[in-house]
Amino acid sequence: MKQRIVAIALAGLGLVGASPLWAADKVELTTRVSGVVDQVLVKPGQRVKKGAVLLRLDKTVLQARLDEAAAELTRAQADEGDAKRELERAQELFNRTVSSTSELDAATLRYARAQAALSGANARRAIAQKNLSDAELKAPFDGVVSAVPGAPGTVVAADCQPRPLVILDPGRP
Repeated sequence: MKQRIVAIALAGLGLVGASPLWAADKVELTTRVSGVVDQVLVKPGQRVKKGAVLLRLDKTVLQARLDEAAAELTRAQADEGDAKRELERAQELFNRTVSSTSELDAATLRYARAQAALSGANARRAIAQKNLSDAELKAPFDGVVSAVPGAPGTVVAADCQPRPLVILDPGRP
């Protein structure tokens, strides 16, 4: 009941809906991945739109990890295809009573392992791709850049409490 009265009073003053009362004054932003700041694309006082790139990390290591994951995926796909053909051959020989159950079981197990390796390689490639895309720090909302503590050459260690690279103020128009 009290909340409703407060809302009605605020609405009467024209304060409800004018701006979110819960919004933080400033938001400290950093990247999700570790690396070295390569470019800072904003300056204090600059207005930015949601999704605008604020800074970029050097992508050399992240690109290499993606390339490595892609190569691993290609190898896992080849191994899975080879294991599948071997299983089909073992099944055919077993059906013709030319081979034993243990040979069919071994081929089945190899195929299952190859499928698991392929699934893991797919996941590692997806993670590497996400990490590469996260090397760009983007504005989560429209706002005004309050400060830019990060500069080219700044080392970002995402695993331990990273320091802010850009401080963004929601800014009122």
